[in-house]
Amino acid sequence: MTRVVIIGAGIVGANLADELTARGWIDVTVLDQGPLPLTGGSTSHAPGLVFQTNASKSMTEFAAYTVQKLRGLEAGGLPCFNQVGGMEVATTPARWQDLKRKQGWATSWGVEARLIDPAECVERWPLLDGSAVFGALYVPTDGLAKASRAVVALARRAESRGARFVGSTRVTGVRQSGGRVIGVETDQGDFAADIVVSCAGFWGREIGAMVGMDVPLLPLAHQYAKTGQVEELIGRNTEAGEASLPILRHQDQDLYFREHVDRIGIGSYAHRPMPVSPLAASEEVTESSMPSMLPFTEEDFAPSWEESRLLLPVLHQTKVEEGFNGIFSFTPDGQSLVGESAEVRGFWIAEAIWVTHSAGIAKAVAEHLVHGQSETDLHELNVHRFEDVQLAPEYVSETSQQNFVEIYDVLHPLQPKLSPRNLRVSPFHARQRELGAVFLEAGGWERPHWFEANAPLLKQLPHDYLPPARDSWAAQFHSPIVAAEAWHTRNGVALYDMTPLKRVEVSGPGALEFLQRLTTNQLDKSVGSVTYTLMLDDAGGVRSDVTVARLEPDVFQVGINGNIDLAYFRSLPPGDVRVRDITGATCCIGVWGPLARDLVQPLSREDFSHTGLKYFRARKARIAGVPVTAMRLSYVGELGWEVYTEADNGQRLWDALWAAGRELGVIAAGRAAFNSLRLEKGYRLWGTDMTTEHDPYEAGVGFAVRPAKGAFAGREAIDGCSEETASRRLRCLTVDDGRTVVLGKEPVFVDGAPAGYVTSAAYGYTIGRPIAYAWLPATVDIGDGVEIEYFGRRVPATVAAEPLVDPGMERIRR
Repeated sequence: MTRVVIIGAGIVGANLADELTARGWIDVTVLDQGPLPLTGGSTSHAPGLVFQTNASKSMTEFAAYTVQKLRGLEAGGLPCFNQVGGMEVATTPARWQDLKRKQGWATSWGVEARLIDPAECVERWPLLDGSAVFGALYVPTDGLAKASRAVVALARRAESRGARFVGSTRVTGVRQSGGRVIGVETDQGDFAADIVVSCAGFWGREIGAMVGMDVPLLPLAHQYAKTGQVEELIGRNTEAGEASLPILRHQDQDLYFREHVDRIGIGSYAHRPMPVSPLAASEEVTESSMPSMLPFTEEDFAPSWEESRLLLPVLHQTKVEEGFNGIFSFTPDGQSLVGESAEVRGFWIAEAIWVTHSAGIAKAVAEHLVHGQSETDLHELNVHRFEDVQLAPEYVSETSQQNFVEIYDVLHPLQPKLSPRNLRVSPFHARQRELGAVFLEAGGWERPHWFEANAPLLKQLPHDYLPPARDSWAAQFHSPIVAAEAWHTRNGVALYDMTPLKRVEVSGPGALEFLQRLTTNQLDKSVGSVTYTLMLDDAGGVRSDVTVARLEPDVFQVGINGNIDLAYFRSLPPGDVRVRDITGATCCIGVWGPLARDLVQPLSREDFSHTGLKYFRARKARIAGVPVTAMRLSYVGELGWEVYTEADNGQRLWDALWAAGRELGVIAAGRAAFNSLRLEKGYRLWGTDMTTEHDPYEAGVGFAVRPAKGAFAGREAIDGCSEETASRRLRCLTVDDGRTVVLGKEPVFVDGAPAGYVTSAAYGYTIGRPIAYAWLPATVDIGDGVEIEYFGRRVPATVAAEPLVDPGMERIRR
């Protein structure tokens, strides 16, 4: 029987114990340094507001499950969830538009939500000044979680199945042997374990450090105050129920509100970020005194109090009677942290998880532990998603504080952080700046989105290549210059900086067998072969898609999707396989376009003809004297190569290609053109278009599966699957009006009913209309009409055959 020790008896740890014991894992011990059941962590003082709607499908599903689960719990005859509904008001035009977008997310993810006018806002919240709002997003299934009560109910249920909860026991170390956990050390003795899960909240960094694991979270104080008695609330609520009005968010002023019987609770994110050092546990924990509650700083709350009284004029009749600065965990990207240590097997973390998502994430972790994968995709929460540079304490501190500041801001999906920047730059960065590159940022890398130097090329474009004007939202972080870059890639030659795409070298006598076992396609090919393949989880979901180049019999270069893949590789290889991250030591230029061969061949003695270097083949060569590895691949659907060299040769390679290409009209092109061109070719983007929730045939990448090659991870799960058996499909849509560019996550309607959602989208310059990819029922076929809801407006679109450009692949294979 698997022995599990959970560190932390708050809402996450208690939920995890409940989920594990429900699945038959009953040897579960939950330890906490504080007294039980009120341990003194964030759960003990959490206000309990559960707003389900989120830009993330996974986080919305986790919140919905939390609501469902807590609704069925009670302790001492009292409920653990009060489904009063939720309202998010808009007091500015920008917020009102944002609520339309958020209502679209709710529809996409299956949450009932609707926009209501000021009159209904006042009807549902009579204390509200209706003249101050444009309207609100109303979600009837939102509500209030009584977290401390839920912990009691969950612990009791888990204990009835065999779990045990032990309080006043501080973990002092994690015992290891042979790269695996074998237990934990505490001030009350040792506890043996096969699996240890840290659910320690803002103490999580210290627990992770016990196994040498960086846990990128920052404890920050967040203000919460309670007013005195409000006359209009007297007699409205019972002590047991506490509230009957919807939970209320006033995000334009970084505020939220809830009832406490006849008083109002006010939470504020409007104050300065207040980082704190974790405090020691205390044996004296009460509802008003605990380690996670710091003294209230009235001067920080004063502006929020004035804004609260503007929205709720009734507050002029009362005052703030009490408050505290409560500690919560924040992360560099605002998401939770879930996953297993890559170095110490069996050590897991589930940190920076708020009450809102607690039951859902605990369920997903339990599914991973028991079954090897979760029903809901976890890649957005995977602790290994960060690059090493993003784990630096200075980076974690600055970005986590910025996430606190921006928590309620209206943020564009392409909006980059302003700081820290220039953490990772390619060897071409200086040249790109000379060309007026407009950089966005991802994974710490500066990535050109377009180049201002290409602006004059707009005058040379054919009239039908000029895109229509965009609406104000879609026009942000965009430029018409992208059209020129796309046109020149299709008709001339362009250089793309592909350096930030992560790549690893897998080598050693067992390298081929190792990669064969992890991937779906046949890799046992000749040296020089390049293969697009998938990695599946045990349920047959797409864990990642990768490109594998066999450079030597026992040396492979693998293009992967990020640090999550790297951590997965490193957790698995046998002793005769070496996995080495070569991203920072190398660089890559995508040389693409019908004139690519005219540019490259004169600079090399090697044969770059169609027969000399065929499609999906690689070779070592020299270009202008620079040693390179050239792979004949194209993510944009044009003739060309990914050209790799060592980082110290990068600028020299760029300069040689640039100088030789001047007479051919070579340009530098950015990610915006790249994304448009790849959608015209129907190329998938893992993490956006497909995840572990989708099998290869649903996602349209079944061609990369070769069952005949033998055993591989996930093979049994997809036996019998095909495009014909799929109940849903990733479909290509073209927008009928030729001008509305959506950005992703919008709901798609079929016959007037919500049926799916958009994944990737862009304007297709070659076809002269916007493109969107969307998950839809398999019954929706090519030629069928659908509607995309964009800011509350239904936009007609048509399911199209893919790829939209060059279906015969003549352009790539010339």
